[in-house]
Amino acid sequence: MASTALRPALRQALAASTLSRTFTTAALPAFRSQSLLARQSPLALQRAAFQTSSKRAILPPLPQVMEGTVNDAARVPDPEPSHGSYHWTMERMVGLSLVPLTIAPFAAGSLNPVLDGAFISLLIIHSYVGFQSCITDYFPKWRVPRWRKFFDWANFVMVGIVGWGWYEFETNDVGLTEGIRRVWKAGSKVDVTA
Repeated sequence: MASTALRPALRQALAASTLSRTFTTAALPAFRSQSLLARQSPLALQRAAFQTSSKRAILPPLPQVMEGTVNDAARVPDPEPSHGSYHWTMERMVGLSLVPLTIAPFAAGSLNPVLDGAFISLLIIHSYVGFQSCITDYFPKWRVPRWRKFFDWANFVMVGIVGWGWYEFETNDVGLTEGIRRVWKAGSKVDVTA
């Protein structure tokens, strides 16, 4: 009678061991050898220690400051129309106006410095707004105020440097449209048979 009572317990223990072995082998990648199965628990401990270790911080998180308590509602910023829908509309208008200004000089066949200047100005504004959006997304003021200020100023300084460079290229050289035209024609005059 004791042997019949022992059989279900043995079956359960055997089923539990094969079930745990099945899960451990399924968790291992296919290219690892079966000898790793014997070392499963030390390897699992090594993996867990690496993931939770503060000594091996690969990418440490940004500084996190909590204002208020956990149960306080999130602070909603004061509404400003210039940073809301008007800002979005202005971004879209600049982006859409770049399309005809890109095509017009080549379609009309005229080299107009005013058209070049308008195109370059809108291109610089478009780039500035795009970089500003990236800075706003990745460097929020509440989290990293110093870095945010640095990147805002860097973006502003780069607009000045790029604007000055384009001005020099436009007034002292051939200009944007003629420069693109010369590069395009130089590429088509290359002798491919040589």
